[in-house]
Amino acid sequence: MTHTIFIDGEAGTTGLQIRERLAQRPDLEVLSIDPARRKDADARAELLNAADAVVLCLPDDASREAVGMITSNRVKVVDASTAFRTAPGWTYGFAEMSATQRDDIRKATRVSNPGCYPTGFISLVRPLVAAGLIPADFPLTVNAVSGYSGGGKGLIGEFEDQAPGAGTNDAFRAYGFSLAHKHLPEMQIHTGLAHPPVFAPAVGRYAQGMFVEVPLQLWALPGKPSPADLHVALAAAYAGETFVEVAGGAECAELQKVRAGAGGYVQALDPEALNGTNRMRLFVFGSADGGQARLVALLDNLGKGASGAAVQNLNLMLGLPENAGL
Repeated sequence: MTHTIFIDGEAGTTGLQIRERLAQRPDLEVLSIDPARRKDADARAELLNAADAVVLCLPDDASREAVGMITSNRVKVVDASTAFRTAPGWTYGFAEMSATQRDDIRKATRVSNPGCYPTGFISLVRPLVAAGLIPADFPLTVNAVSGYSGGGKGLIGEFEDQAPGAGTNDAFRAYGFSLAHKHLPEMQIHTGLAHPPVFAPAVGRYAQGMFVEVPLQLWALPGKPSPADLHVALAAAYAGETFVEVAGGAECAELQKVRAGAGGYVQALDPEALNGTNRMRLFVFGSADGGQARLVALLDNLGKGASGAAVQNLNLMLGLPENAGL
């Protein structure tokens, strides 16, 4: 059986990558709107209701509008915007988040794709809250650096424009100084935290790939867990998973060694290492005395953080092999 898919917003960064992942699959037929009718509401509504499944790669308000145009109760929807990530009636599309989440996605007709930063944060924190190692009311900080592709066409153009006097020469750009980033609600709700974390996002001068890091003062936690305790809890949470892996203790210890190259210190953990994949790797780094830890999630912001996750969710909703096209 061939399923029909309509990607609304297929010309955007995420939409293009989803289309690329689906293009060679014999089990799916991707429907496209006539370019001349792209802004024709009737043409869009026709495809939104004709497809077996719809992937929305649109700004928040446009996603809400598109959902309102779907009148058929058989159409399954994966939304890649922020609009529905904490909305009633929508299932959060992070299959590895809990023991029941994968089945919830399979049964759902409305799935919200997680944000790239929240994917890393939730993967690190939720299992530790569930295991009682981090109290729900404990104050947390999350630092993250993404490739500039996460900012969409505008930021991509700014970083890649080579014309004299155009673009930017920034090597690193921190932002989110209002402490009200749009990803915070899903970070809090889907980890079970009583308060949102302090979120310090940034972009670097590279196109795609990201780190999400949660530093912890282990001595300040009620049970004073060790780095090994954190590692055991994370490894148990993702045991047997295909796309989420917890790096072993030996690998983390090796990465903690200071490495010096001919030109000075070299980076031991590469944010671009998982580009083009739907994988995410988690690391636990602990201080020598066991009183501090740095939890790090490594993923492709356009893979497990966007298009890869959308395809994974689409597969689950259509009853197809979860790793198809991934």
